[in-house]
Amino acid sequence: MIDIITLVVSELATNCYIVTDSKTGDCAVIDPGEFTKELDEELSKIGYDKVRYVLLTHGHCDHIAGTNSIIEKTGSKAKTAISGEDTKLLNDSYLNLSCFFCDEPVGDIKADIELHDGDIIKLGDSEFKVLSTPGHTAGSVCFICDNTIFSGDTLFYHSQGRTDFPTSSPSDMARSLARIAALDGDYNILTGHDIPTTLDNERKFNPYIGSVFYDNIY
Repeated sequence: MIDIITLVVSELATNCYIVTDSKTGDCAVIDPGEFTKELDEELSKIGYDKVRYVLLTHGHCDHIAGTNSIIEKTGSKAKTAISGEDTKLLNDSYLNLSCFFCDEPVGDIKADIELHDGDIIKLGDSEFKVLSTPGHTAGSVCFICDNTIFSGDTLFYHSQGRTDFPTSSPSDMARSLARIAALDGDYNILTGHDIPTTLDNERKFNPYIGSVFYDNIY
């Protein structure tokens, strides 16, 4: 079982998630788009010695800019994990969009773990399964833990992530959304921006994962 704290960070209103294994207290931070006072306070309450990972759904600046501050607070013991396809975004202000959307370039971030489809990240007694979902970026991933999907900027409430950025692909996005829709059962979906949703809700009402997309791909 996991406990989840949601914080809205960065000028682009990114959802940052603090996920804690309820048995061991081990913690992971998903998409720290900015190292805010509130984020620091919450992690201080948990204890930086309990922070094991910074998990990145993709490499855009509004999801990664707070990474180094967290790693430094842990004495460099926490590990940063991102898809191998998106590692190049960590130190390229054009690819990670920080030269367009951030006050200053974002870079000098080290990937300790390169993620691939199907990888399992263990957090205490809990597990995150990595689901490759390219489209918003070439290396976008979702993290699945218990009955929750952390969808980054792939799937939003009744919408999808943008596909007009460097390394984006509309066709890959369609395939990724269809793949998510084809998962068995229902899930809570915690998105990279805006409000949470459920997979059943998106199957019914999201035009981007409707029958036209699904039937054309599978």
